[in-house]
Amino acid sequence: MRLAERLQVVKPSATLAVSAKAMELKAQGKKIISLSVGEPDFNTPAHVREAAKAAIDQNFTRYTQVAGIPELRAAVGAYYKKFYDVDVAGKQVVVTNGGKQALYNYFQCVLNPGDEVLIPAPYWVSYPDMVALAGGVPVIVDTLAEHGYKINPADIMRAATAKTRCLVLNSPSNPTGATYTQAELDLLVETCLDKGILVISDEIYDQLVYAPNTPASCAKWFASHPEHIAITNGLAKSFAMTGWRMGWLVAHTPLIDAMDMVQSQSTSNVCSIVQKAALAALTGPWDEVEAMRAAFEQRRNMVMDIIGGWKGVVCPSPAGAFYAFPDVSRYYDHRSPDSVSLCNRLMEEAGVALVPGEAFGAPRCVRLSFALDEATLRTALAAMAQGLGVA
Repeated sequence: MRLAERLQVVKPSATLAVSAKAMELKAQGKKIISLSVGEPDFNTPAHVREAAKAAIDQNFTRYTQVAGIPELRAAVGAYYKKFYDVDVAGKQVVVTNGGKQALYNYFQCVLNPGDEVLIPAPYWVSYPDMVALAGGVPVIVDTLAEHGYKINPADIMRAATAKTRCLVLNSPSNPTGATYTQAELDLLVETCLDKGILVISDEIYDQLVYAPNTPASCAKWFASHPEHIAITNGLAKSFAMTGWRMGWLVAHTPLIDAMDMVQSQSTSNVCSIVQKAALAALTGPWDEVEAMRAAFEQRRNMVMDIIGGWKGVVCPSPAGAFYAFPDVSRYYDHRSPDSVSLCNRLMEEAGVALVPGEAFGAPRCVRLSFALDEATLRTALAAMAQGLGVA
């Protein structure tokens, strides 16, 4: 069978590949602790689950508007008033099947063949492939650990060309946990506005930021320059709703209309029941979100204390999200000359599943999630240290 040529630019998801291998080894009877999956280990809050059950009991099981039910779009808009004091109208919101669909559809709507998209590395695994599938050209902008894995305006100026269409920002970052201050974000956006470059800001982890840092957003820039700024977010990480597939994109109305059109020809609306659950999440109590954030911060501190004792391993402390991204290249050898082979060896010999840094554009590193209880994390890190030879 002849497949479409566009598929040649796409790589399988590295995180899903690791999960599949871990499940295969578990099926063989091996004990595997997975630090590879990017999802909270907490349960979805009860009031959110109850709202979903109520939606079923009330037979709220029909098609809805493609962009989402009006009350949910309004609640998303209210999110930005609540946390960033920015007015966002419901008509400036499209509800999507997770943040991933928001990003995919965004690139489909704004890119023409040959348009370049600046992607700071380390990057979330799907950004380059999404750009390529839309006919764009991913332009990787490398960052340094000593700079906290953050780009600055000078990096944008060096990488930008006449073909540059867009910059992808992700703060807090997957995989590094790097988190921009509001002042740092402002400088980057100002630079893009001066160059006529669009900004898509992926803020899916904005509620998982650790002291003394505070959440930052491109929301105020959307308010003043809606034609240049778009923001994606969702409930997967903050409300432990990864499997519910609830995301959104905030953009100016013509782009929202275009995304509505694309979505109408692909998935149509997000599951009606999920929309009612999302409405309950956005309009209900946030105390469990804060409890999860505090737990992740405590785990981050423990993980960094342990990794900090590993000789030759460099790992900037993540200011947000729930990942650590250590540079373990000191421990590459003839058996494990790169992060892919090292991760395979650690899974098979130490029983710990990690994601190789190659998937994120950083081959010297590995990504580990600390979205697990502290006892399990200690056990996994001890096994990882023994497998590396640092303990």
